[in-house]
Amino acid sequence: MQNRFKEIINASIQVKQSILQDAQMLQNLQQAIELITQAFKNGNKVLFCGNGGSAADAQHLAAEFSGRFYKNRKALPSEALHCNTSYLTAVANDYSYDVIYARIVEGTGLSGDVLIGLSTSGNSPNIVKAFEAAKANGMITIGFTGSTGGKMKECSDIIFNVPSTDTPRIQESHIMLGHIICEMVEANLFA
Repeated sequence: MQNRFKEIINASIQVKQSILQDAQMLQNLQQAIELITQAFKNGNKVLFCGNGGSAADAQHLAAEFSGRFYKNRKALPSEALHCNTSYLTAVANDYSYDVIYARIVEGTGLSGDVLIGLSTSGNSPNIVKAFEAAKANGMITIGFTGSTGGKMKECSDIIFNVPSTDTPRIQESHIMLGHIICEMVEANLFA
């Protein structure tokens, strides 16, 4: 059994090593940090969306901005779009699950806001439609996906396509990248 533990840990390390050696991924990280920092400086907000474990990660990262990361500081306007269950179930029931995020982005997303979508496949219809709505509103879109980027690759201003097809390894890297962004944005805004 311990050999399997080691295999899993090594697989996680290998994915992170690939990210560490990917110059484009590191450049995307710097660009995302700069765009999010500027959005907050301009009075804009950062919204997150995902499904299942990716929804949990979206909520986690939104809380790092709206609550705190390392510093005691003012709250930053950020939220995960799935937290209003009355809205979510009404729209899923009355329209379609595919538009749960797009409708709220249409209604609340402003030019200069940032929408971060997490989907290990990059093909979640509700995330893709949310990105399309965000683009129509003049928002910045940042996608967190797996190796191919899926359909989100085409509608993301910045894409973090983690070099793996294994959902747990992808999600572990999404949180790592998200934590880097949260730490650096917080440092930029609250020196």
